[in-house]
Amino acid sequence: MRRNRQQKKNTNSFFPIKLEELEQIMLQKFENNDDLLFRTYNQDSGKKAAVFFISYQVDLNIIGQFILDPLLSSKEEWSNDSILDDIPENTGHTVDKLEDILKGLLVGELFIYVEGEEEALGYLALKKQQRQLDKAENETVVIGPQVAFTESLVTNLNVVRWSIRSTDLVLEQLMIGHRYPREIRICYIKSIANEQLVNTMRQRLQDLDVDEIEDSTVLQQYLNDSSSTVFPQFYSTELPDRFSYAIRQGRIGVLTENSPTGFIAPSTFLSFFESTEDLYMRWNIGTFLLILRFFAIFLSVTMTPLYVAAVTYHYEIIPVDELITIGQSRAGVPFPPIWEAIILEFLIELLREAGARLPTKVGQTIGIVGGVIIGQAVVQAGLTSNILIVVVALSALSSFTTPSYLMGTAVRIVRFPMIVLAGLFGLIGIIFGASFLVIHLLKLKSLGMPYLTPIYPFRWADLNKSLTRAPLQYENKRFFSIRPKNLLRYKRKESKRKHDIED
Repeated sequence: MRRNRQQKKNTNSFFPIKLEELEQIMLQKFENNDDLLFRTYNQDSGKKAAVFFISYQVDLNIIGQFILDPLLSSKEEWSNDSILDDIPENTGHTVDKLEDILKGLLVGELFIYVEGEEEALGYLALKKQQRQLDKAENETVVIGPQVAFTESLVTNLNVVRWSIRSTDLVLEQLMIGHRYPREIRICYIKSIANEQLVNTMRQRLQDLDVDEIEDSTVLQQYLNDSSSTVFPQFYSTELPDRFSYAIRQGRIGVLTENSPTGFIAPSTFLSFFESTEDLYMRWNIGTFLLILRFFAIFLSVTMTPLYVAAVTYHYEIIPVDELITIGQSRAGVPFPPIWEAIILEFLIELLREAGARLPTKVGQTIGIVGGVIIGQAVVQAGLTSNILIVVVALSALSSFTTPSYLMGTAVRIVRFPMIVLAGLFGLIGIIFGASFLVIHLLKLKSLGMPYLTPIYPFRWADLNKSLTRAPLQYENKRFFSIRPKNLLRYKRKESKRKHDIED
């Protein structure tokens, strides 16, 4: 049946145009690239039509079976209406501007133009080359779903939709980048997420005036409340499970085309130490692991600086027997403790970076064998003491317990100025550095929300959920700090009721 379309004359329309002129313009725009295929077809009635697309961007089977065959076998005189009837693809649409055609060609669209018409017809025939769903590489989990995001936005959206089976789930689409546009999706649950947070995220994305967005991690840097800090303000994750859990709590997720990671907003400092495994384990085990991570991060930041401060200025806080051991260990070391610690910390970071950049199997060998051999050689050469090697190794090991790679990197960077302050001013320098760090964290925000929430502003209910894990029947409320529309997840009274069948 013929479609009834209202013809609206656009004064800025690129059409009508001769097919020869259209071909010349297309070839000129794409620098006479052979990948641009421009084919002209004639009908017995005298009507002429052009079909053009970029060959490597489209699926030729789709074009041949669903577009060219119906077009060339049509007995009706070609027009936009007749072609839309003959090719009933749900991606069919009309275009009358040259810039829209050029953008469409770059994202896998095919265009049909019938000479004399005031619009061209576009059909999406994208060739989908994508990686299959696989395990996460950077966020490894022992218990829980193992699947990770891929570079395909369609696949990632399907995974999120499968995890959150709700009609309230909103996957809002935006196109960012005026030269190389890329699709962005804002994900949230309409009945739970705070509208002010959603509007803030949408406004920040719409205000971006950039050529392109390379990845979701690059997009975060444009959206951050502060660009001078080393601490991440949005939680990046490649786990759909964690992404979906945050959305169900009332947070906002953002996915980017061609990026295997999404990010969650707003995120707090404490949320970077949480793992989805904490939810799947018993509450007491999850609490132990969570507290262990917080303790490990504290050690990572303070352990080496405390050693430097004690050996340089505060011998009295070291037990006498241990002081003798440290003195014997450092007897042949020519460097003061501050330089000794910085050299070892730099060596550890060098080994970590080399292990990360090399192929997996070679990187593991470099990390283990290289660390043992170089550490032993450094001690035998008298460049450092064996006790400091133990201290630095424990500090580095503690930083690796953080589930977030970005937060772990930030912690390792913070350790260097703390060592310098400890070597210059002792314990007073450490206190000064820690105070400066706390003040800096107090000033940070994530999507307008204080970064140290729920410590500041203080929210006991949220703090209890951030530092510990309670039995699931007591975890019936969402985080109050993000101001969700619906605070209750379920009724506690009903969840505690036993439904066992009595004998």
